[in-house]
Formats: sequence, structure tokens, C-alpha cells
Amino acid sequence: QVQLVESGGGLVQPGGSLRLSCAASGSIFSIYTMRWYRQAPGKQRDLVAAITSGGSTNYADSVKGRFTISRDNSKNTVYLQMNSLKPEDTAVYYCNADLRHGVTHLTSKYWGQGTQVTVSS
Repeated sequence: QVQLVESGGGLVQPGGSLRLSCAASGSIFSIYTMRWYRQAPGKQRDLVAAITSGGSTNYADSVKGRFTISRDNSKNTVYLQMNSLKPEDTAVYYCNADLRHGVTHLTSKYWGQGTQVTVSS
């Protein structure tokens, strides 16, 4: 069994900061690319940022210069540092990982349950 568990969401004022974490646990052989997505009410789920196992990153244009994705491979954890938050950043944030299972050795995409981020005064 593999689980991805997000934490760190909450309510923040415009201009503020939050740091999201997503920890993978269970029968893990290897984790490849890890990603953060977000979904606002009534909208599709969009990619926010991604990081490869080697540390290469890419970002959606809307968050470049404000958000930073990082990972700690020793902890199977990915982070999203969000600065200069705007009301339009309000969404449920989901982490996603391409992960090879420790028993089956099959590589699949796994999702966390999501964490709410609300930016409002």
C-alpha cells in the first residue's frame, strides 16, 4: 500500500506565504517525478509545479517567481513554498508522484487527498 499525504494548507491573507508538504509512505521502490496540481471550484485540475528525481523543475506561468518546489529524497517528501499569495491561488492543492511500487515494481501515478489553500482578507 502506498499513500501520499499532504499538509500545510490553510487560510492566509493576500501577500502571505504557506508551505505545503507531501509525504509518500508504504511499499516504495523508487519515486520519479513529483508534482503539485491545484483545482479551484468549477475549474479543471491544473499543473502548478513539477520536480524530477534529479531536481529539475518547471512551473506554471501563473506561479513563476512566487512558488518554489523542492524535495527531500531521503524523506520521500515534496514541498511547495508559496509566497506573495493572491486570491486567485485559492484552490485545493494535490500532490502527485510517478512511483515504482516496492513489491509489484509497477510504476504508476499516485495522488494525495488534497489540502485546501484559501487566500482572502
